[in-house]
Amino acid sequence: MSTSNNHPQIILASSSQTRKDLMNRLHLPYISIVPDIDESPQGENHADILAQRLAYEKARIISEQYPDAIVIGSDQVAWREGAPDIFIGKPLTAEKAVRQLQANSDKIVYFSTALSVQQKSTGFERTLVEHYKVKFRKLTLAETERYVQMEQPLHCAGSFKCESLGISLFEEMNGLDQTTLMGMPMIKLCHILRELKVLVP
Repeated sequence: MSTSNNHPQIILASSSQTRKDLMNRLHLPYISIVPDIDESPQGENHADILAQRLAYEKARIISEQYPDAIVIGSDQVAWREGAPDIFIGKPLTAEKAVRQLQANSDKIVYFSTALSVQQKSTGFERTLVEHYKVKFRKLTLAETERYVQMEQPLHCAGSFKCESLGISLFEEMNGLDQTTLMGMPMIKLCHILRELKVLVP
């Protein structure tokens, strides 16, 4: 299936509203389909490996269903400095979010964000991992509880939304592309889409 812009259909293999918001920046027609995969670790000993596998699997599952489409999968795994094999996942509850943020207080946390773009009919596949580093300031319990109550970052790795109030939790941010921290490295995605002859912009 092709779009009116003369490129194949684009599918975002994700249910994430943040990733949809990032895709919307490109002003490209696309649809979002949720991939049905098991996101739990399977013996990976580094966040990069886990993030890369999950992004690849998300894109692969949807690409097999829509072989002519350009399918975009992405996943993010967080980890504290010195412990890339201990993954910081989505808290899912307010209590876990508070504990997670308190554990991150005054520490450096890294984010491994993987991107996989696939088109099965042509055999195209690009999978990569980008990194971003955040230094949390020293957070009081009251600040942490207030933040979680206000923003409810329960489905965010690291328990914050950097594009919103989460910016108030940081002392320093370091990386080449802030969208990597948000959950999908858009500069790299644009490079890949242009390689596929998609006009961006």
